[in-house]
Amino acid sequence: MPKTILTENFKAGAAISPYRIAKPGAADGEVIQAAAVGDAMFGISDSLGAAAAGDRVDIITMGVAEVELGGNVTRGGLITSDANGKGVAAAPAAGVNNRVIGIARVSGVAGDIIDVQLCPGQIQGA
Repeated sequence: MPKTILTENFKAGAAISPYRIAKPGAADGEVIQAAAVGDAMFGISDSLGAAAAGDRVDIITMGVAEVELGGNVTRGGLITSDANGKGVAAAPAAGVNNRVIGIARVSGVAGDIIDVQLCPGQIQGA
């Protein structure tokens, strides 16, 4: 169950689906869906998302948020973004730095919506 501490409102730089990882857009105060493990992730969209560019969108930036999964994750594991802003397991890879949005509080599979403890960070490549 989400326990939001801070939700901030931004301008969407493109459509943002509900429960997706967000990153900064092209301008200050703008966000778009994350699309890669190296993106500067800082929050997760709420249950409404944004239908189109220019719409307002609420992004949960502190606390426990819900994210839709794009693959299998295990509770306690670090979560990063896939190409669609969905949460997937983060793992170090040679020469690649993975950004993370937080820690899975439960296990899940692709399509599940799970709780994530938000704590953005980075895993150094092996």
